Amino acid sequence: MKLNLSLLSIAAAAAMLMATGVNAKPFKWASQGEIATWDIHSQNNALQNGIHANVYESLVYYNSKTFEVEPVLATAWKEVTPTQVRFTLRQGVKFHDGSAFTADDAVYSLQRAMAKTSNFTPYVQGITKINKVDAQTIDVILSAPNPVLLRQMTELRMMSKAWAEKNRSVEPKDIKGTDENFAHRNAMGTGPYTLDSWQADVKMVFKRNPNWWGKMDGNVTEIVYTPIKSAATRIAALLSGEVDMVLDPAPQDLGRLRQDSNLKVIDGLENRTIFLGMDQFREELPGSNVKGKNPLKDVKVRKALYQAIDTASLERVTLRGLGKPTGTLVAPQVAGYTEAVGKRFPYSVDAAKKLLAEAGYPDGFEVDFACPNNRYINDEAICQAVTAMWSRIGVKAKLRTLPLVTYFPMIQRYEASIYMLGWGVPTFDALYSLQSLVRSVGQGGDGNYNVGRYSNQRMDYLVDRIKAETDAPVRSRMLTEALQLSNDTVSHIPLYDQVIPWAMKKNIEVVHRADNRVDMRLVKVN
Repeated sequence: MKLNLSLLSIAAAAAMLMATGVNAKPFKWASQGEIATWDIHSQNNALQNGIHANVYESLVYYNSKTFEVEPVLATAWKEVTPTQVRFTLRQGVKFHDGSAFTADDAVYSLQRAMAKTSNFTPYVQGITKINKVDAQTIDVILSAPNPVLLRQMTELRMMSKAWAEKNRSVEPKDIKGTDENFAHRNAMGTGPYTLDSWQADVKMVFKRNPNWWGKMDGNVTEIVYTPIKSAATRIAALLSGEVDMVLDPAPQDLGRLRQDSNLKVIDGLENRTIFLGMDQFREELPGSNVKGKNPLKDVKVRKALYQAIDTASLERVTLRGLGKPTGTLVAPQVAGYTEAVGKRFPYSVDAAKKLLAEAGYPDGFEVDFACPNNRYINDEAICQAVTAMWSRIGVKAKLRTLPLVTYFPMIQRYEASIYMLGWGVPTFDALYSLQSLVRSVGQGGDGNYNVGRYSNQRMDYLVDRIKAETDAPVRSRMLTEALQLSNDTVSHIPLYDQVIPWAMKKNIEVVHRADNRVDMRLVKVN
């Protein structure tokens, strides 16, 4: 019996090698960040979502080369009516435990994304109900026609209903709290890789799923992801061969990396905008020397903080070219963007001082300022530079930096007066940003990352109209109007769109994506 099992194991390993190429090797990569959870609906974070996509699949996903929506766990979809979309599910798909993926799992997963503790409500905006038609068919019922439904669904990954019920994970983990469910540290999807192990802040290991339904274009049979906060240590790991790729090399290292004959660097503009948000809700800011009122409620103060920031200097000195200054909340690839709406208010210390004086703060004020220190390119250094710039107009920002695992829950608890946030747009449509960032906090994804609690009646009207507007030219004009309104009222302080370089060994082939995700299905180690 032992001999037979050994022979079977050898045969299975050989079959995998033939399917993936005889040169298949592990792929080891690193970046500065760690994920917060393996619960697929708990926290909406781009790094985490991209890593989750190795294990959990959605009904549809973007083609990594064209960014067109393509079938994954759904093979077809059609409008039964403008508010009823029918999805035909792929047959023969198995979860990693061998159980079949069915309509019950799809209905459950989409409903789970709508749960109170889910951070994925922007992706289910407009969805009122999920109906099972038969074992391989579901209907998505909408409150109104939704022109970006498919793009939203690229981020709605599927979980086994039976597995969740068995393992006390029916509801998503509340990322703002400390309670854990089984899905927080464990994973079981339908994807091309299985989660083999996860040691938080140490490493994550994935194994190729030999029973995956799809065709693998790459040849990677094992993935090892290592979070390495120190930029110098990440680059040392790449140079020594400890890792094959670094997702986020530091700007100051790019010159020598590009000149190294054993390495290559590929880069492009990310669909992510880095900006600062401000608490516009509290009557008094915690830790400020201004008592009895909140200076950030005054648009003149917000504009003063904006105009005191020299983004050209940030781009040249701190980012070393890895940022494109912008005046709006979305990148140029996103529907609703125009050159006019992307124009910044001019940098001017004098204008900023004048605005502060007019607002009643000629000597400035003290304010809390929170930033992540391992999420975006040189994020901590950017915040330090901004703190110095604000000091020139008398604003004393008390900077505190945190790792992303604790930073995002903190700001979502409304515990920061001024905060940094980078916002990518998975739908490539400005509604995603507008609904999450500037729509008044409400239900169904409205304001889920509006952690400064900005509120504007005209903005709410526009966002709610955009959700259901199907006339493309009208919808486009409303998107741009809403972005301009955000600019005019200084809902946030836009800084720049990130340029993202990936550094890797010469023998690595990847497809560079504008959402900064590594599609492991396409990675080749030559």
